[in-house]
Order: sequence, then structure tokens, then C-alpha cells
Amino acid sequence: MDFTLTDEQLAVSEAANGVFSGLADPVRVRAVEQGETRIDRDLWRALADADLLGLAVPEAEGGAGHGLVELGLLLQAQGAVVAPVPLWATLVLGALPIASSGTDAQRARWLPGVVSGETMLSAALTGTAASPTSTPPVSATPAAAGWVLTGTELAVPQAHLAARIVVPAHAPGGGVVLVLVDPSAPGVTLERTVTTNREIHPHLHLDDVSVATDDVLAGPGPDGRAALDASVIAATVGLCALQVGVCESALRQTAAYLNARKQFGRPLSTFQATLLRAADAAIDIEAMRVTWLNAAWRFDTGRDAADAARVAKWQASERGQRAVHATQHLHGGVGADVTYPIHRYFLWGKQLELLLGGPSAQLSHLGRRIAERAKAGATASAAAVP
Repeated sequence: MDFTLTDEQLAVSEAANGVFSGLADPVRVRAVEQGETRIDRDLWRALADADLLGLAVPEAEGGAGHGLVELGLLLQAQGAVVAPVPLWATLVLGALPIASSGTDAQRARWLPGVVSGETMLSAALTGTAASPTSTPPVSATPAAAGWVLTGTELAVPQAHLAARIVVPAHAPGGGVVLVLVDPSAPGVTLERTVTTNREIHPHLHLDDVSVATDDVLAGPGPDGRAALDASVIAATVGLCALQVGVCESALRQTAAYLNARKQFGRPLSTFQATLLRAADAAIDIEAMRVTWLNAAWRFDTGRDAADAARVAKWQASERGQRAVHATQHLHGGVGADVTYPIHRYFLWGKQLELLLGGPSAQLSHLGRRIAERAKAGATASAAAVP
């Protein structure tokens, strides 16, 4: 398989890295983390001015019409500087489902604002991401003009900034309905929660919240479950791309530290133990990179990307945690200093490892899928025997 990026994709990567490297640095990131909303609004505006927020928005709504690969390259650039902006929440969790499942009116209402940087979005996927067959924790009851939602979704990424939150809910009869919820609507409560990497992911409490038919993206028939599954796949792949950016930058900074730091009159980078540890991390990062690119390519070309996304997430979780731990360890005692920049990369790596299911959850589901296919194949073979 050829993972060479196209000229357009290279241009996206270069533009994204240029904006992030020019506007995000440890001092600025730390100042934003100490704020109330924890978003770098100047950086967000710069991303909009560079036409990067509309990468995967259809051209009809003012976007560039690209896919998940290009979004992943943008997220990878964000991870390289661990920038506090809601890219994953807005562009992957929110805008992609609206672009793929929304009506013309819904796309026209919300997506131009995403492109301009005026609208931020999110989605509540924590309760259903661990298993695609699980029932959403929010219930939907039919009403005269739409649905009434009740339940709680935990840790909704940057929900406090979102104009709308994509919420999956289970409907009577076992179907799934995907709706847009207004965080300021009556009955909606956001409970502030700070994550491992210092972002704000509030818990979303819904108490008899009315949602009009105009705010239904998909469902409650099979299209609702399909839209939810696609959202989880895209969200998972986006996390993997972020993790590559985090780990790659952490390793690059570690290499510079090892070259500058001396022990016994020699740079630390000349010692075999440090060389091997860094080399293992580099190998881990390359495995993470090819698996997220494979999953994103499958998603963009309409192929089944469910298993590929889970393989990529296992790689990003297992190898990603190992890589950021190695970079912190190679910094020695200074790596444990919570004010030192490399510690922030460790926190991001840990957060991304567990978000939407850690390595054990991914392997468990992949194992079930393999067993199910083996059983189906055995059954088909037995039925074919005269």
C-alpha cells in the first residue's frame, strides 16, 4: 500500500504546521490552560483565516470538500504543539456527521459557521464508543414535534464551547436516533469536568429535553445506527492522528535534549541505552502512522473501516503510551516536573490512550469480531456439505 501523500495533502500538512508552529508555544499553551474556557481564540481565528477549519466541509457550504485523511493531518499538526483548540470536537465529532447525515437546511445552518470559525460543535460518544452494539445512555421518547431526551453522557469534549452537540439516543424498539442538542436549552445541564490533559469535557445531563424534528440528523431506523457507527469510526481515527502528532513531537524534543545534555563528558544521545529507547519509540510512531492513514483512507473511499479504526486505536493507545512514557523517562528527573513542556505531552498521550476506549477494549472487540466471522464461516461451510 502506498502511503505517499498527494500534493494537496502535503499542502494541508505544511499550512497546518505553519500556523501551529507560529502561534503555539509552551508559554502560550500554559497561559490558556490557566484560563476559564481553555481555548486559544487567537489561534482558532488564525486557523479559520487560513481556510483550515473547512477542510472536510462540502464545497457547497464554503469548505474544501476534503476527507478524513486531510483532517487527520490537521489534527497531527495540532498534536505536535498540544494546542488548546477544539479541532477534534468541532470538525470530526460535530461537522462530519452534519455533512454526511444532515439535511440541506442543517448543513446550511451550521457548516458555514464552522468554516468561518464562528461555530463550535461537539458530540457525545463516550457511552457508545466502547462497543458499536451498546445502547446509548440517553433515551429518546417520541413527542408531537420531535423527541424528548433523558439521560447523561459523560465527558463530552469541549461541550461548554459548542453551539450544538450531536447526541445519540436509543428510541423505543431498539433504534438509534442522532440529534442536535442545544446546550442552552431548558433541561440541559453541563457539569464542568477537567480531563487528564487539562481540557474541559463537561458531563451532559438531559432532563426531558425537547428536540424538534428539524434537529434530527438520522434515525430512528437503520440509518441512525449507521450514522452513529460512522461517527465513532471517524472520531477514533482522528484521535489516532492526534496521538501521532503528540508522540512525534515529544520524541523530536527528546532527541534535542539528549544531544545537548552530557554525562561523563559525552552527550546522552551517544549511549546505547538511550539510543535503543528512542529508536523503539520511533518504530512505535511509524506503526501508529500507517494504521491511522489506512483507516482514514478506507473511510474516505467508502470501504469498511471499522476494524481498521480499532487496529489504529490499539496502536495509538498501546504504542502511544509507551512512546510518551519513553520520552518523559529519557528526560530524567526533569521529565516529572509538571511545569516542564515534555510533561504536557505525557498527559496528552495518556488522555488519548484511553479516550473512546483503551487498548484492552479495542482488542476485546476485535477478538469478538474475529470469533464471529470464524463461526459464520464454519456455519456456511457446514451448510454447503451435501
